[in-house]
Amino acid sequence: MNNILLKISAVLWVVWGLVHAVAGILSMTGTAVATIQGIAAGVPPESVVMDYPDALSAILNQHGWNLFWAGAVTIVGAIFIWRGSATAIWVTALIGGLFDIGYFVFIDLGGYGTFLPGTLMTIFSASAIALSFYVWFTDHESLT
Repeated sequence: MNNILLKISAVLWVVWGLVHAVAGILSMTGTAVATIQGIAAGVPPESVVMDYPDALSAILNQHGWNLFWAGAVTIVGAIFIWRGSATAIWVTALIGGLFDIGYFVFIDLGGYGTFLPGTLMTIFSASAIALSFYVWFTDHESLT
């Protein structure tokens, strides 16, 4: 049963990672307006259309880079979680979990997000963490 839970956790992390890596690429290649509209999808799109300073574009590109690398690392972590790595359980939970805490606090609770994909990805990461931590806390001797 624990092996199945780890595989479910790994699949959740792969989906989470792909969504965030793609969002990162879109953030780095899009305009400031498009990136803000994508992040703050819970507000009317026209409410964020304006001329933004170049410095904000740089900040959004840095945010996009962080989205990309966090997504990529969780995908790699998912591969190792699938194989039963205790270290991957913790590292992936730290990266994906801390990323989503920031989203939840500042975007969801701020009223700027939407359920899909934002809140759903937070549910995915929380579920992946819960499943893999359950395995770690109940049977960590069997992990590598």
